[in-house]
Amino acid sequence: MSAQPVASGTAKHGRLLRFAAPVLIAIVALALWQSLVVAYDVPAYLVPSPLRVLRALIEDRVLLFDSLAVTLGVALSALAISVMAGVAIALVFVRSRWIEMSLFPYAVVLQVTPIVAIAPLIIIWVRDTHTALVLCAVVVAIFPIISNTTLGLRSVDPGLLNLFRVCRATRTQILLRVRIPSALPYFFGGLRIASGLALIGAVVAEFVAGTGGQGAGLAYQILLAGIQLNIPRLFAALLLITASGVALFGLTVWLSHFALSRWHDSEISASD
Repeated sequence: MSAQPVASGTAKHGRLLRFAAPVLIAIVALALWQSLVVAYDVPAYLVPSPLRVLRALIEDRVLLFDSLAVTLGVALSALAISVMAGVAIALVFVRSRWIEMSLFPYAVVLQVTPIVAIAPLIIIWVRDTHTALVLCAVVVAIFPIISNTTLGLRSVDPGLLNLFRVCRATRTQILLRVRIPSALPYFFGGLRIASGLALIGAVVAEFVAGTGGQGAGLAYQILLAGIQLNIPRLFAALLLITASGVALFGLTVWLSHFALSRWHDSEISASD
């Protein structure tokens, strides 16, 4: 009777500590940053104080949030395409070992090639700038989806697989009832990585494209702020990019918990 409340209290304490510890470290770091900038009278064009960055974020909120919407639009479009294309490619790889052995090395080559090297070619070849930016981000984000989903589809309990085969299950039934459920934790692991890579790919592509004007993303605002020595605005743009990346990661963690918490051991043990 008394063990259950104690265990529940311990779990709540652990969850509270998980959120409170990073927040406490952030508060201490910001306070130290503000104190050092004020104590040594560091110019704002070198290192602005946190309060100066917050002021720039408030004063330029319309410009920065409009640019953030452009960058997030590119990143989310790339992430959606990466998920659909990556899962489809992984399903083809699992269907045929020959296709996997023939094409997977090229996926590795695409992954290890720096995006800054191929982004100019994509931007030249594709007339529409927005489409080119999305394709650049897809190139960066698709590999974790392909590799993790392929690994998950192949990481099936052999005994369970043999049981389905003895029961004369079709390949489609094995795929839907055995392989896909086994692959879901791997897929969500790849999705967590791909969400951050899609945002990185979008920002890097915007840097390479150098697109300005009304449809400019945060990367252009960073470039422009650096040229104008408006360092507080530059830090504010960086803050928005970082917060967006954290939000995307948090969303993928929530999706993983929502999909797996009722039946998979990894999420059940994490929630206990």
